Amino acid sequence: MAVQLFVTCLVNSFFPEVGEATVEVLEKAGQTVEFPADQTCCGQPAFNVGLRGDARKMAVHTLDVLDATEGPIVLPSGSCADMIVHHIPELMVDDPERSAQARRVAGRTRELSEFLVDDLDVKTVGPGCGECSVAYHPSCHGLRNLNLRAQAEGLLDQAPGVTRVDLPDAENCCGFGGLFSVDMPDVSVAMMETKLKNVESSGADVLVGGDVSCLMHLGGGLHRRKSHIVVKHFVEILAGHYERDHGA
Repeated sequence: MAVQLFVTCLVNSFFPEVGEATVEVLEKAGQTVEFPADQTCCGQPAFNVGLRGDARKMAVHTLDVLDATEGPIVLPSGSCADMIVHHIPELMVDDPERSAQARRVAGRTRELSEFLVDDLDVKTVGPGCGECSVAYHPSCHGLRNLNLRAQAEGLLDQAPGVTRVDLPDAENCCGFGGLFSVDMPDVSVAMMETKLKNVESSGADVLVGGDVSCLMHLGGGLHRRKSHIVVKHFVEILAGHYERDHGA
């Protein structure tokens, strides 16, 4: 049975290389990947700021698109996976038919590292990065709502050439928080600066995470610091994109 790739808005619009790497890694793990072409935003940004009506409209479309498919629904994002697994069902509780549909879709939805490790029992995916030291930032939604951290770290630990280093206070928020970073920019930047100091003190060549939203936020901060540290989604390491792009 094919895997349905829900690629997420930010990957589609700003980080298509993450989507490409996701397909490469899933295919290497023996999966056939399909892409439901009518997919769009799951409704998380609207939900997070309390616009539940708007979020519900987007969620209804997402449910109709995904419920028409078969097989696991895989996302390279803990935050969007959390939205589909936990919050879209919340939005549908007053409609028995939609509620059943939301539960069906939620039951098939997996974040990428979760699917590779917990469902497929994948131990490692190469080719890694030649030689690089990696610090892993576990994003808040995946860590706290989906219990994701060990999966990606285990894959990185087994990837050829990768040395994973400890990131001080790794579980602290990076400060992005979606529209929180727009509404409270001073607090967001202060949180980011603390996270970046810890990243730099880790000695890592590469900062790795599982949500491009956090990585975009942190990558911007590192760029402004003129840091040599590269930012990558963990699937890009597993697909060998770091080695390809940086000659490692």
